[in-house]
Amino acid sequence: MSTVADDKRRNLGRGLSALLGDSGAGAVAVTNNPMPTGIPGQLVPSGASAHGIRSLSVGSLRPGKFQPRRHFDENAIGDLVESIREKGVLTPILVRPHPQDAAMFEIIAGERRWRAAQRAQVHQIPAIVRDLTDQEALELALVENIQRQDLTPLEEADGYRRLIDEFGHTQEELARVVGKSRSHVANSMRLLALPDALKAMVDRSELSAGHARALLTAADPIGLAKRVVEQGLNVRQTEKLAGAEAKTRRAPAKGDPARDADTAALERDLAAALGVKVAIRPTGRGGELTLHYGSLEQLDDILSRLTGSP
Repeated sequence: MSTVADDKRRNLGRGLSALLGDSGAGAVAVTNNPMPTGIPGQLVPSGASAHGIRSLSVGSLRPGKFQPRRHFDENAIGDLVESIREKGVLTPILVRPHPQDAAMFEIIAGERRWRAAQRAQVHQIPAIVRDLTDQEALELALVENIQRQDLTPLEEADGYRRLIDEFGHTQEELARVVGKSRSHVANSMRLLALPDALKAMVDRSELSAGHARALLTAADPIGLAKRVVEQGLNVRQTEKLAGAEAKTRRAPAKGDPARDADTAALERDLAAALGVKVAIRPTGRGGELTLHYGSLEQLDDILSRLTGSP
């Protein structure tokens, strides 16, 4: 029998409006008029329920700890500031009561609007208040940003990793939650195995996610990445470059079985699960499994995943 929680989980992939109900669908303009007297941030607009659209003081809001975005485009925020000065905040943000401070609210979705409202010196902002668990907060923050295409590929991948590590999702379950295919989730998480230098290039938009995945299993991914940027290669050309490099590697020693498609697929699956580059080398009836890590923090993460410790 379907439960309310199950219905809520399925709704996540269809968007915030499906989860939040009709109260999240309308647009509400808020000007920079001061809050009426009373408890700060507790004004309930006419016609709104206690957990419907409410006008909250910007000072009563705090960024959410589950915000998947690490970078905010300052130019985009500047444009939003001008829009808010002219028309107000048209789309409510999503918040929950702050877990540690009863007088405050934690932003789940809409931090960019909140930042811009402060710069525009708007004192109130429309918000939808919902009682959400930590898991729901992270899921919603991730879904909202994915739908707006606001996340970098690595921010999206790290959001998926957190849902798997912290809340026990499988990739298949996670794909249903965020409304993506399982292959999309798996391919996205493969980016977490990139060396830090390549992650920085992806964050700076010097390399696309497709470029990065093509370089993931290269012997010298950083050297090839520099060639890709210098020569302006597209993803298909990058894949050919990485393939040509692979052919020049040491041929299997005499008696070593050649790598097959199953071994390569297993390497990819393990890399996605562990977040690091994985190499499997069959040696007769057994073989060697090599895990590559770029920092002590990444090694700690591998050990935690293998042992199941936090």
